[in-house]
Amino acid sequence: MIQLAIISPCYNEEEVLDNSAHRLDTLFDSLIAKNKISANSFVLFVNDGSKDRTWEKIVALHERSPRFKGLNLAHNVGHQNAIMAGMMQAKDMADAIVTIDADLQDDINCIEKMVDSYEEGYDVVYGVKVERDADPLMKRLTAIAFYKLQKMMDVESVFNHADFRLLSRRVLHALSQYSERNLYLRGLIPLIGFDSTTVEETITERKAGKSKYTLGKMFGLAIDGITSFSVKPIYYVMYVGIAFVFFSILIGFYVLYSLISGTAEHGWASIILSIWLVGGVTILCIGGVGIYIGKMYLEIKRRPLYNVKDFLD
Repeated sequence: MIQLAIISPCYNEEEVLDNSAHRLDTLFDSLIAKNKISANSFVLFVNDGSKDRTWEKIVALHERSPRFKGLNLAHNVGHQNAIMAGMMQAKDMADAIVTIDADLQDDINCIEKMVDSYEEGYDVVYGVKVERDADPLMKRLTAIAFYKLQKMMDVESVFNHADFRLLSRRVLHALSQYSERNLYLRGLIPLIGFDSTTVEETITERKAGKSKYTLGKMFGLAIDGITSFSVKPIYYVMYVGIAFVFFSILIGFYVLYSLISGTAEHGWASIILSIWLVGGVTILCIGGVGIYIGKMYLEIKRRPLYNVKDFLD
């Protein structure tokens, strides 16, 4: 039997935390009764600088049962960094960990299948969504577009996989050697290279509260995912520049022909249009390159990803 740790990042989740803890408690009792996991397995809730009573709820759960542990971060560091904090805290405390969001929209019944896959010798088990009917239409469409964009940019990732996964202890220790500041775990973990497999899951609706993953945060994650693992956008900037140079040559030939033939018309509309078009593309390209420069700036500073305020063992 393995000692399992479930890592669950929380940001303003006071409304759903009691229900999620009860469901995980029931799951643990079932897995222990089946001799799938050891009795000292635990749940680690990571409070990512919540502004509500999330941490107070975690403290109360810990006082009620030692099965629930808590990690309180000093301030909000974001979803990916909160997951990393929990994994690094638990890497020497368990044989394997499962990361899952506190709303438990992912299918917790798949955790048993993940444990079975671990026993079969897999170090990484990804939860892959086969049905997303519980997600809003816009979220489903943008998610599919994002995965396809990642593939086009040669970013190695698992299609329809978010952050519901099992990792063995040796994967966690290998992951601890990656010190990059711009975390995108969905792209980073496949790079580690240990044996992996997938389990199919179905997304369900939240039991309470609202999702904290806004469209803006999803867009930011998408930008991080692409720019942290692919340099193709910079090449595309160069290709756009080449296209504009070629287009300007064609315009030059047309202007020369118009002057020779006497058909040239004086006007400002085409000039203004060209200025705005070229100027807009130029600014866009500079912005794309600037993102990479900004990421290098953050990496060079080597600031910590998070600071731990409290730990309930």
